[in-house]
Amino acid sequence: MKYRTLGRTGIQVSPYALGTMMFGAMGNPDHDESIRIIHRALDAGINVIDTADVYSYGESEEIVGKALRGRRDDVVLASKVHYPMGDDPNRRGNSRRWITTAVEHSLRRLGTDHLDLYQVHRPDPAVDVEETLSALSDLVRSGKVRAIGTSTFPASEIVEAQWVAERRGLERFRTEQPPYSILNRGIEREVLPVTQRYGMGTLVWSPLGQGLLTGRYRRGQRVDTHRSGGMPRHFGDERKLDVVERLVPLADEAGLSMTHLAMAFAIAHPGVTCAIIGPRTMGHLDDLLAGAEVTLDDAILDRIDEIAPPGTDAGPNDVAYTPPAVSTAGLRRRPVPERSAS
Repeated sequence: MKYRTLGRTGIQVSPYALGTMMFGAMGNPDHDESIRIIHRALDAGINVIDTADVYSYGESEEIVGKALRGRRDDVVLASKVHYPMGDDPNRRGNSRRWITTAVEHSLRRLGTDHLDLYQVHRPDPAVDVEETLSALSDLVRSGKVRAIGTSTFPASEIVEAQWVAERRGLERFRTEQPPYSILNRGIEREVLPVTQRYGMGTLVWSPLGQGLLTGRYRRGQRVDTHRSGGMPRHFGDERKLDVVERLVPLADEAGLSMTHLAMAFAIAHPGVTCAIIGPRTMGHLDDLLAGAEVTLDDAILDRIDEIAPPGTDAGPNDVAYTPPAVSTAGLRRRPVPERSAS
């Protein structure tokens, strides 16, 4: 693989990163198979492994830790903090109290003394960003973390964090991890230009549009997934299915599978450092690796732009961050004044 520089960190990374959300109870409960998948990815040249404490509530990190015994120094290892890790209201979020505790748990599960990249999994409106950056800066200075990053932050909050870091003499976020695919191109408007302006590396997630861009799910077909709880809403989103139906013949004309077309698109943008793949089985990984060297010419990219215009989302991403100003009705409505008694 041709390696790329992760922002301005100097760290060289592969254009594919191995995401581990599917390792453990959330996806593949077989630890041995998951370890074989990790080893196969490393042998193929992937050198970035991205995990999080919340993935199967620590089980994913434990699997990664076992897989990296004897190979830790060859891997750019990334994890995340933010989501609840228990019922205690203080075992979540972006506070100093939780970050300093959570990182120790992650290091223990991963069997390492440091993380190459520690990311804030989502914004936390209840916590001042200075508090978060101060805690993360201490981790960098102690050697437990090499670089820090964000995940699914709006452009405005990325900019605010950069300003706070500069003014307070704190470590600044070096990376951002946003959703990005042919179906969800919204980050092209502000997030990618901002990360490029600040020299941040960008590790995009869901490059296959939560599975829709594999080509396995078409209009009018019954959908079964490995996840419990019924069919995800996005599989029935007609706007996204319209895009998929128009992409299928384009992929055929180009002699590519839908998966390879989608992955090549995700890493073609100059603001994207690498795309995170999340295989659940060895077959999934092998299929993805087979398209690792695919590049798209301008003619194909122009056709994709016609089908899914730049900077637009064909439909909402069900698991992306929604700011409280949008998700909480009370923040959009003035209180109705009480009428005084006559």
